[in-house]
Amino acid sequence: QVQLVESGGGSVQAGGSLRLSCAASGNIDKYYYMAWFRQAPGKEREGVASINIGGGSTDYGDSVKGRFTISRDNGENWVYLQMNSLKPADTAVYYCAAGRSTDIWSLGTLSHRAYLYWGQGTQVTVSS
Repeated sequence: QVQLVESGGGSVQAGGSLRLSCAASGNIDKYYYMAWFRQAPGKEREGVASINIGGGSTDYGDSVKGRFTISRDNGENWVYLQMNSLKPADTAVYYCAAGRSTDIWSLGTLSHRAYLYWGQGTQVTVSS
């Protein structure tokens, strides 16, 4: 079993930055991927960024490439999302997720169906 707890959301003006954190506990090992997803009201859940815990390979959604950076601290099982140059379109509830490599490889690094464990979400609001 894996538990995920997000923190770091809040309100910021367009062009600003926020850093989200996700603390993972339980049976996380190098064969897991962790990712950030987001969901705005009335929209589908969108894959933002993913990272392989073992090798550190990353993947990003097209809408955040060049602005967001995902990173990990394996020693403490933390995953971070540094968000720069924020836009009002980035406003959403952001979720941390964890999944096993076998599922990610078959379904995709940014497919929500590939991830088994989810945090409770943290709100990010960007004002113009």
